Amino acid sequence: MNGKRLAVLLFAAAGLLAIGAVAPVALHPSGAGSPGSAGGAAPRTAIEALQARLHEVPKDWKTWASLGSAYVEQARITGDPSFYPKAQGALERSRQLSEKDNWAALVGLGSLANARHDFHAALDWGRRAERINPAAGSVHGVIADALTQLGDADGARAATQRMLDVQPGVASFTRASYDFELHGQVDRARDALQRALAEAGVPADRAFCHNYLGELALGNGDPRTALAEFDAGIAADAGYQLLHAGRAKALLALGRGDEALREYDLVVQRLPLPGLIAEYGDALVAAGQSEKAKRQYDLHAVQQRLFSASGVRDGLADAVYLADHGQPAEALAAARAEWADRQPVLVADALGWALHRTGQDAEALTYARQATALGWRNATFLYHRGVIQHALGDDVQARRDLTDALTLNPSFDALQAPQARQLLSSLGVRS
Repeated sequence: MNGKRLAVLLFAAAGLLAIGAVAPVALHPSGAGSPGSAGGAAPRTAIEALQARLHEVPKDWKTWASLGSAYVEQARITGDPSFYPKAQGALERSRQLSEKDNWAALVGLGSLANARHDFHAALDWGRRAERINPAAGSVHGVIADALTQLGDADGARAATQRMLDVQPGVASFTRASYDFELHGQVDRARDALQRALAEAGVPADRAFCHNYLGELALGNGDPRTALAEFDAGIAADAGYQLLHAGRAKALLALGRGDEALREYDLVVQRLPLPGLIAEYGDALVAAGQSEKAKRQYDLHAVQQRLFSASGVRDGLADAVYLADHGQPAEALAAARAEWADRQPVLVADALGWALHRTGQDAEALTYARQATALGWRNATFLYHRGVIQHALGDDVQARRDLTDALTLNPSFDALQAPQARQLLSSLGVRS
């Protein structure tokens, strides 16, 4: 399987629509800290309709499966992890009523496992569903998400290709974009998202596509285009809260700090995801508002506990947060445990950075290089590798990496981008 075939198929599939798209839960490589969707929202009204159906026909196993998947989606929309146990209960009830050939419940359980970051279980559910119904695009979506997060880039690309083969549409094109960006093919990633946007038939799908077009622009140093995309997404679906988080990042990059902080304040109230709360805290620190930042960091700890209690495990996020907030030993323990479980580039970067924070730079460089091996144009990865190179005395490579990071995205992180400029200046380069 090669990128050329994937790119050709993207445009050969014109005019065909997705059927029953499933929301991907893998972290998008553009940097969004929460699971994304490419399959449409599941508002409370839809859940209420499914519940009403079950009140009338309590043994309708298909509706139980739909309700379980709707709960997974509602958790994504609201940032409320209490929907995950509800989803599990509904999906298990569906399988109790009809276990044979009930691929929809298996897909729902796979989506739930991905959302909880249990990617091995998600892959197992996906493979079991595939044996029953290999013609369903949602089956391959679950598999692609799981393989991406397990670090099997080739397997994820193959699953994405199969999804494009059987069900070209929003969900498959956005996954293709994910794959292209991970491999540093930014133009193809953008084209795939534009293709998805052209297929998007409901506001939530259009908002999703605009969100990741914005993230892609932001990650490649174009905050003005990013802001326009986020605003277009809000115009399509004002309830899609991740757009407001993206908008806050774009405003920060454009030097409109007060507006950015107001946007962050609103979004964390509406979508209290730990990653967004940590971002807001970092933005407050950068703005000199340390007391307000502390309150956000305290809230981050509370939300982490709530997610954990609902079955969500996220050693990657723990490692990243701890490494950048004064707990390097704990960060390293979390990163090593995560690496033992899965090896995507995000975990490689987190482990390399945690090793650096604990003074183990020779080992850190191995993982920092692995993080960039696929070709993903990620300013944070380049910054981390540059810092590690500097610590090892290789200032030539350090200057190159730090320059590349700041050229790619001068505002890649509220706290680390200024540190990159400071270090680069100390090495005799003006950024």
